[in-house]
Amino acid sequence: MKGLILFILMIYTVDSLAQTADKPNYDESKVPEYTLPELLKTNDGVKVNNKQVWEAIRRPELIREFEDNIYGQMPQGFDRITYSFINDNKSAMEGKARLKEVLIKVFNKDQKLEINLILFIPNRAKRPSPAFLLINNRGKENTDPTRINKSDFWPAELLIDSGYAIAAFNVDELAPDQKDTYMNGVLRLYPEQLAANNGMRAIGAWAWGASRVMDYLLTDPDIDGKQIAVVGHSRGGKASLWAAAEDQRFALCITNCSGNTGAALARRQFGERIKTINTKFPYWFSPNYKKFNDQEALLPVDQHMLISMIAPRPVYATNASDDLWADPKGTYLSLQNAEPAYVLYGIKPNLPANSPAINEPIVNASLAYHIREGKHDLTLFDWINFIKFANYNFKKRAF
Repeated sequence: MKGLILFILMIYTVDSLAQTADKPNYDESKVPEYTLPELLKTNDGVKVNNKQVWEAIRRPELIREFEDNIYGQMPQGFDRITYSFINDNKSAMEGKARLKEVLIKVFNKDQKLEINLILFIPNRAKRPSPAFLLINNRGKENTDPTRINKSDFWPAELLIDSGYAIAAFNVDELAPDQKDTYMNGVLRLYPEQLAANNGMRAIGAWAWGASRVMDYLLTDPDIDGKQIAVVGHSRGGKASLWAAAEDQRFALCITNCSGNTGAALARRQFGERIKTINTKFPYWFSPNYKKFNDQEALLPVDQHMLISMIAPRPVYATNASDDLWADPKGTYLSLQNAEPAYVLYGIKPNLPANSPAINEPIVNASLAYHIREGKHDLTLFDWINFIKFANYNFKKRAF
């Protein structure tokens, strides 16, 4: 009888652990001890003490590590790209803006991909205009070019009134955000990626798409190609970081509530974890990433290194008070641990030791941060501060 009771207790204990193993940790006291991989030391053990070694050796090493283990390869070539106007309205928003709806077509290996770009340019600002580009993961209704439907997720009027051009494309055109159809976009142009364990998947495809939009923006005489910020929320914020790391033409990067495999440190195992994201969204990252399910300490990189690869260009990361899933503390720590890369360029971000209070943004900085009151979303509060951040870093002129 005693043995039976012990057996039942053992089964209960194992079953209880199984039920709680995938529950997120929101208790700081349960964050495991961890050691971040060294940012300024090459794989051969050479210390990086200047930007020349960083750019020639360490940064390329890190790009390869992130490609091979997390986001997948970033295809560099294609056969050709074309641009055509679907609509060109010089008196949009009651005359305040020019609306350009641009069809971007990319051709490769007898396949074609179409990206529909929505672009508003302020009429009363000095030209060319600095611009924000949103990687839109929330549906086309949020970026309605007619402005019948308006959303704080993409407050185009606010950006126009502030002297900025505002652009957006929808992620589903690059890779549908579904496990059964994600390959019906960019990956038709690069089918070899699907066969590779370090092949690009959906997040990489969205970042690739941001670069193709950048290709167009650099041809538009109304846009200042040296002052373009890439913006993303949540999964789009993961893509905005990867786009800015891979494509140095983006002058600013803004990542809003991006959490795991975005701006937050993986090794903290707080909120969403690698296993969770790979289980729920197995098509977002390369197959190799699944090797690190429940094995964060084995990753050769962590997300502070992703931010560091954007240096010396400014980065703004955010969180929301009700969104512990995205690990606000881990996001702030990631920014702090990216600082040494900026120092190589003579930039001293000097982030405070502790994260700022809710609704008290750090804006006038190369590494900026805020935690906003509320839920997981992209809001007017966020955009107002993104504009201030861009004003500071672009040293924006009056208009």
